[in-house]
Amino acid sequence: MTTFIPSSPAEVLSTIQWAAAEESPLEILGHGSKRGIGRPLQTGHALDLSKLSGVTLYEPAELVLSAKAGTPLAEIEALLAESGQQLAFEPIDYGPLLGGAPGKGTLGGVLASNLSGPRRLKAGAARDHILGIAAVSGRGEAFKSGGRVVKNVTGYDLSKLMAGSWGTLAVLTDVTFKVLPAAETEVTLAIRGLLDDAAVAAMALALGSSAEVSSAAHLPERIAARVAAGHLGSDAATLLRVEGFGPSVVYRIEALRNLLGKAGPLQEIAGDASKTIWRDIRDCVPFADSGARPVWRVSMPPSEAHHMVMALRMQAAVDAFYDWQGGLVWLAMREDDPEAEQLRGLIQTHGGGHATLVRASASHRAALPVFEPQPPHLAGLSARLKAEFDPKHILNPGRMAPGSSSATLPRSTEGAAP
Repeated sequence: MTTFIPSSPAEVLSTIQWAAAEESPLEILGHGSKRGIGRPLQTGHALDLSKLSGVTLYEPAELVLSAKAGTPLAEIEALLAESGQQLAFEPIDYGPLLGGAPGKGTLGGVLASNLSGPRRLKAGAARDHILGIAAVSGRGEAFKSGGRVVKNVTGYDLSKLMAGSWGTLAVLTDVTFKVLPAAETEVTLAIRGLLDDAAVAAMALALGSSAEVSSAAHLPERIAARVAAGHLGSDAATLLRVEGFGPSVVYRIEALRNLLGKAGPLQEIAGDASKTIWRDIRDCVPFADSGARPVWRVSMPPSEAHHMVMALRMQAAVDAFYDWQGGLVWLAMREDDPEAEQLRGLIQTHGGGHATLVRASASHRAALPVFEPQPPHLAGLSARLKAEFDPKHILNPGRMAPGSSSATLPRSTEGAAP
C-alpha cells in the first residue's frame, strides 16, 4: 500500500485529483484511532492526514476555535483547558476500546464520526457545534462551508452533512468548532445497588426535575468496578452529574437528594473523581479489555433499553451498561459471535433504534452490517448523495456498506437522540 502524507490542503487536493483521475480508491486516515470501526477496506493507497495539524484560530472571547483536520484532539482539549473552556459534547476517545493508545483521535475525525459523550443529553453531538469546514470532495474539488462566528449560518447544513459520513463524501482539511466555558463545579450523585429497571426510573425522575442534570448513566453490578480504577466499588451505581457554579450545584444536588432519597443509598462524588468516572464512561473503559469480544453501541428509547437487554440475555451471554438516561446501551458479547440478527431484531421489537458494531474481528466486520441498514428510501438518497460528492467511489469505499458505491446518508451513530 502507498501512503500519501500531505502537509497542506493543496497537497490533499492534488492527491485526490490524482486518485479521481486514476479511479484509485483511498483509505482516509487521521491517526487511525477509529480504523477498526466499519467494514475492512481493500484499497491500494491511503491518505494520511496526521501532518495536516495545528490550531489556526482560537478566540476564547468569541468561543471559536479553528484547526487543521489532523490536529490531535488531546492538543485541542489541553489548549481549551488553559482558558477554562471545552468541547461541550465531550467526544469519546475510541483508542483504548479498539486496542490503541489514548489521545490519538483528531479533530477532523471528531466531525467525520459525529462523536459525543455523556453530556450528549444536554450539549448534543459534534454536528451541533460545528461552525465551518474546508474540505475536498471525491471529485477533486475544494470547497468551504460555514464561517468562524457563532451567528454565521451560511452553508451550515453542508458542514453538518459531513458529520457521521466517516470519510465517504469528502476529506476534511480544516474545521471550526464552537467552544464553551467549562463548568466551575462538578458533582456526581450516585444511587447504589439499583437493578436496571429501578435505575431507569430514577434517571427519568431526575431528568424530569428542575435539577438540570447534564449526564445520567447506570453501571450494573460488577461493571461499576471497571471504572475509576475500581474506586467506585462493585455495587451497581446509577450516576447523575450536575455542573455549573458552586452554589447552584450545591442547591441542585440537595434537590436531587430530596427527590431520590428513598431510591437507595446515596453517595456524592466531586471534582477530579467525578471527572474520572465520566471520562471512563465516555470511553467505554469497562469493555476496553484489550480483547476482541464484539462490542455494540445501541441507541434506542431509554424506557425500553433494559427490556431489550433482558431479552437479549435470554439468547446470548452479554454484559451491558447504560448512558444517556438509558438511551445509549454499550453491549459486550461474552462469546465471539456478535449476534447481530438477534440484537437488531430485539431493538425493533422494543421501540426501534440502531446498533453499530464498534469492535469485532475483521471477518465479522466484513460479513455483517456494521452500521444499521437503511430503509430503501434513505438508501436511495444516500446513493444520490454519494454520486454527487464522490462519483468514482474513491473515498473509503465499502466502509459503511458493501459494494464499491457504498456510502450512507451521514447518520448520527454517535449522536442519535435518546
